[in-house]
Amino acid sequence: MKRFWAIAIALLLWNLMGDAAYIMQVGADPARIDDPVTAQAFAAMPPWAWGAYAIAVWVGTAGALALLLRRKAAWVLFALSLVGVFVQFGWTIFGFGILSYKGPEALVFPVVIALVGAFAMVYAYYKKADRTLR
Repeated sequence: MKRFWAIAIALLLWNLMGDAAYIMQVGADPARIDDPVTAQAFAAMPPWAWGAYAIAVWVGTAGALALLLRRKAAWVLFALSLVGVFVQFGWTIFGFGILSYKGPEALVFPVVIALVGAFAMVYAYYKKADRTLR
């Protein structure tokens, strides 16, 4: 059970970092961002992509809290968060075309985020199945 609590706390901290990043980015003035490509991406991001980003981080945090509270809804919340991740990064990669500006290394962080999100969803699903979650 110690491993469960360690993973649940780590997932909460991870998601809280995503919340902080969202707050900083959604309110950022593109003219004050040092990286011109990032500034251009933020300025061009459509509202639905910002909405997907919000769903990814805030629903992910709700999933982490549900996991800590040992609620079986955690896996569904993590799944919804993962959909938000795919939609938001889908726009960044295909809509904005970040690879043409920054190359394949621009995929590293989105892939890490998607892998952590997938892990959280699968972990919570298995914890529901083994009745750790109620």
